[in-house]
Amino acid sequence: MQDFATLRTVMVDTQVRTQDVTKFNIIEAMLSVAREAYLPDAMRSIAYVGGDVTLDGGRVVLEPRTQGKMLDALDVQPDELVLDLGCGYGYSSAVLAHLAEAVVAVEEIRELATEAQSVLGEQDVDNVAVIEGPLAGGSAKHAPFDVICIQGGVEQVPDALLDQLGEGGRIAAIFMEGALGECRIGHKLDGRVNWRMAFNASAPILPGFRKDPGFIL
Repeated sequence: MQDFATLRTVMVDTQVRTQDVTKFNIIEAMLSVAREAYLPDAMRSIAYVGGDVTLDGGRVVLEPRTQGKMLDALDVQPDELVLDLGCGYGYSSAVLAHLAEAVVAVEEIRELATEAQSVLGEQDVDNVAVIEGPLAGGSAKHAPFDVICIQGGVEQVPDALLDQLGEGGRIAAIFMEGALGECRIGHKLDGRVNWRMAFNASAPILPGFRKDPGFIL
């Protein structure tokens, strides 16, 4: 039987701390959340590998390096409301729940949303609400959000989603161009989101976040 607690510590020491992720709250959250609990039984043995863990429907649990650096760049505060898009089985939401006051997690694959709600309950995470619905639609009724975290790749972020980010808020997304990508952090100032490159990363593009191909005459 695997010693998941030891594997979790090794993951943080070798894949997160080494990436200059040093904020205590992020380290503590990633050490505390049982990553394996948010995977199907057959996949728990790979919970702490160095790459993305691929789930059903093209979802991934982002690799620890990417997750940690994204959280470091977002600098989530304990009084903030976070929107977590593409939560899969709920791992990212559970980590964010340690950092924020509350998390609204959106997942459009019904089986994943149902399982995420169940696992979060079993793990005594009581400040996450899981909503089944289109990822790119976010959750307008819970807006404005202080932070939006997109758990996968994008080509573009719809304006309707950016409208849900509160003034002074931050959004993280992995912008993909072919096989290459970079994580960018957007800051909303005077009603407009200004993006900056944070670090190189890649992830499958999530539904609703591809560019419109347009018309060719």
